[in-house]
Amino acid sequence: MTVAVLPTRNDEDFRYADLEALAGVWPVAREEIRVAAGESQSLSIVQDAEAGAVARHLAITLEAGASYDLRILNCGGAFGRIAVDARLGEGADFNLGAAQLGSGEQTLEIVTEVSHQAPDATSRQIVRSVLAGNATGTYLGRVAVARGANGTDSEQSVRAMLLSRTATANAKPELEIFADDVKCAHGCAVGELDAAALFYMASRGLPPAEAKKLMLQAFVAEAFVGAADEEQLLAQALEKLGELV
Repeated sequence: MTVAVLPTRNDEDFRYADLEALAGVWPVAREEIRVAAGESQSLSIVQDAEAGAVARHLAITLEAGASYDLRILNCGGAFGRIAVDARLGEGADFNLGAAQLGSGEQTLEIVTEVSHQAPDATSRQIVRSVLAGNATGTYLGRVAVARGANGTDSEQSVRAMLLSRTATANAKPELEIFADDVKCAHGCAVGELDAAALFYMASRGLPPAEAKKLMLQAFVAEAFVGAADEEQLLAQALEKLGELV
């Protein structure tokens, strides 16, 4: 019998993980998803466990011309981890919009690897994190463009908002490109709420907590624009944001 060995911090994908919590759900089963050529699918995941550890691993294969829209709201449990591997065929399109909302001692993670294995595929990743208390939010995202995958168009946009100086945001967007004639970009930023904007809203009679909530709602909404269940995802995110501020 083969024993699944728990990762260590030497493994980049688990560098910031709560390994003690992960041990309770290890090994994590791969959830295989295949989208046939020319077809479109979508999935929304709301990870809002009340306690304990939750870990999922999605393995998505897109055949030629297929498209997949994935939205994630990661906000529950002491440890919440969602890993995504996406393999794109010729002309395939992959879209990820994710938000992580954490407080207390939570550790939340989104780890992605998007492999462009054939020409003319596109991928977009938007990840927004809002962290309070002693929470830790991590995004590790690798885009790999194989030899011959010309015409690849890939983008990563990663931003985190810290509501307290004791919260931690980790981000590592990464590009590995072995093809010519590609368009790949990534951007990452970690910051705090704009004090001037909060003052302006307060001067117009808006209570501080409500002003923060509105600004954070707009920040998180970027991850869910265009989703089939956009309103439902935003409502659930807004409920969680109310607990953070």
